[in-house]
Amino acid sequence: MAVASSSVGGSPTVVAPPGVVAPPAVDEVFAQPLDRVDDFTFNKEVAGVFDDMVSRSVPQYAEIQRMLAELTAYFATPGSNIYDLGCSTGTTLALVDKALPFAANLIGVDNSAEMLEKCRSKLATLGLGNTVELRRAHLDQGVEIHDASVVLLVLTLMFVRPLYREKLMRSICGGLQENGCLLLVEKVLGDGSLFNRLFIERYYAYKRRRGYSELEIAQKREALENVLIPYRLSENRDLLLGAGFREVEVFFKWYNFVGIVAVK
Repeated sequence: MAVASSSVGGSPTVVAPPGVVAPPAVDEVFAQPLDRVDDFTFNKEVAGVFDDMVSRSVPQYAEIQRMLAELTAYFATPGSNIYDLGCSTGTTLALVDKALPFAANLIGVDNSAEMLEKCRSKLATLGLGNTVELRRAHLDQGVEIHDASVVLLVLTLMFVRPLYREKLMRSICGGLQENGCLLLVEKVLGDGSLFNRLFIERYYAYKRRRGYSELEIAQKREALENVLIPYRLSENRDLLLGAGFREVEVFFKWYNFVGIVAVK
């Protein structure tokens, strides 16, 4: 079940019927001036509004999620493991479960206890509480991947310190079945300063259209500066090929957002 988007501005609390996910709380994390902007973290405040935050901050988010579920169903094999690394509130896991034509083992991994709590609650509401295994782990410290047909990294790799990305990619590739795939969605840099500036300008224009103020945009940018470290598309491609993937292809592109499928 897809996560619904809520309108911008104040709204009453919505109580959902059993089995239905309520519209997400509105993201106002950076709406007020802050004396000091700390590094962005996936804490309780962010977890509480994350579904609204990501749906308003990532262009074509619902379509990306639909594509991820579709591609996962194509590459998945019966009884294999399917990992969502950086599973956040479980939106992707829920859509993948719905798309699979057979049984597979869904495993969600996240470093944030608050995000995992939100994920567990959402999956339980959707009747998937006993279907998905959730694990807490920090990807900077590595991850164990076994008998996987699909691994998803959805807006996650950019939060992994660059020093640890090569090791993480090799672990993922090593744990995939032959012809298994990695589905990677990332924010990326332009290949040159001209396009990088252009894409960033277009992205901030998009956020304004989605209801974010200049203050919110500026404060979140500052909060993410030392936390979200994007690569160029070419650098991500080289990283994947160097880790052992034999085929790498773009399946989605919007200015400085990209979806990549890499096959072992």
